Amino acid sequence: MSLPEKGRGAEELLAEIARLRQDDLPVRGGKVTAYVYDTGRPEVHEAAAAAYFEMLEVNTLDPTAFPSVVEMEKQVVGAVAELLGGGCGIFTSGGTESIMLAVKAARDSRRVPGRPRMAVPVTAHPAFHKAAHYLGVEVDPVEVDPVTFRASPEAAEAAITKDTVLVVASAPSYPQGVVDPVAELAGIAAARGVPCHVDACVGGWLLPWLREAGARIPPFDLSVPGVTSLSCDLHKFGYSPKGASVVLFADPALRRRAYFASASWPGYTVINATVQSSKSAGPLGGAWATLHALGREGYLELGRATLAAARRLREGLAAIPGLRVLGDPESALVAFGSDELDVFVLSDEARKRGWFLQPQLSYAGIPANIHVTVTGVTLRGVEAMLEVIAESARAARERGPARLPEGLVELVAGLDLDALDDAAFAELAASVGVDLGGSGQPEMAVVNAVLDALPASKREEILIRFLSVIYS
Repeated sequence: MSLPEKGRGAEELLAEIARLRQDDLPVRGGKVTAYVYDTGRPEVHEAAAAAYFEMLEVNTLDPTAFPSVVEMEKQVVGAVAELLGGGCGIFTSGGTESIMLAVKAARDSRRVPGRPRMAVPVTAHPAFHKAAHYLGVEVDPVEVDPVTFRASPEAAEAAITKDTVLVVASAPSYPQGVVDPVAELAGIAAARGVPCHVDACVGGWLLPWLREAGARIPPFDLSVPGVTSLSCDLHKFGYSPKGASVVLFADPALRRRAYFASASWPGYTVINATVQSSKSAGPLGGAWATLHALGREGYLELGRATLAAARRLREGLAAIPGLRVLGDPESALVAFGSDELDVFVLSDEARKRGWFLQPQLSYAGIPANIHVTVTGVTLRGVEAMLEVIAESARAARERGPARLPEGLVELVAGLDLDALDDAAFAELAASVGVDLGGSGQPEMAVVNAVLDALPASKREEILIRFLSVIYS
């Protein structure tokens, strides 16, 4: 883009945005089963958007300059704490930032003789690995049960050393939607004097409503002895605009460890509750408005609809030849795999039919699968979704697995990516039919099949280069 010589009008700019978004996945209607969360209630989203806009230019950097920020945050954090066992907290931009602050607080509250470490189930969100990378913490992976996909308490206990500053549990873990044995993990951590963080980014604002709607949900929040912090995203099942999350701490002393202050310069006072300094209060306003617009009654109704849709989806998947649900998810996250057909091809076939079903690569003995996030709007379209999945499964069976050029995996595995510039990488991708500069909704089965055949470290190298190329 070159900066235009003269300014453009709002109508023209909005028309240009519409053109740019023509290949985007839809954010409403329930046909995209990841990334977006839809209540199916336009009036709620409209109220949130209006509040977001009202707070758009308010800067949360200095709470004394904008008291509305303090009051709104206290209300939002208070609502989360009331639902999830008490404590005090911080409003953040999303789950990754919430987790980053929880890891920082744990690291700074527990000084160890060596390099700090944390015990992290292999099914935990990569945000923990990101936090470890940024904050100088080592990750000790914790195995999960190969049938239930829940973290093994025995493996977690074995992973704890004198340098461990945090034990992690998920409620639920994203890949298969199951809740780790939080009480056991927190008890083990407490017995060793180690903090325990529960990643309830997905489930924090969902599981209590599912429980109230009749689901069997194990204890997972700050009311569980030994749990010292918890993350809960409101832009997921809280249905507020992105980015909105809360990290709760069992006591104010631990929360203070998440803060940052600096007086080592002659400028304005610097005290930050989050990783970001200046940021818009728009997401806070949107979250505040969404909570008020729905209320307990609205969230309970959405919980009932979500629970019914998740149960129907699991029943329907079990009736489709060749497919099986992985684990026994308590939440509204459902993963299914197959021993008979290529799930990556199935995902592409569903996309042709207007539905986005999220493919997940194999890892740590867990097979490649497809992930579906069930939301408040899903119940209206669950039968249509099952019909598309059945059609796509039949098409995937007929097509067979993704065909990879002979020797491609070995070639990619042996590549020295540092020796290739972005243009050469793009040419290599194009040679096997992957257009990194294309538009529309591409088929991804071949790409996913290649990635699935590579070790995690090589996948990461490829993904970083992919990101570099598409933004070049």
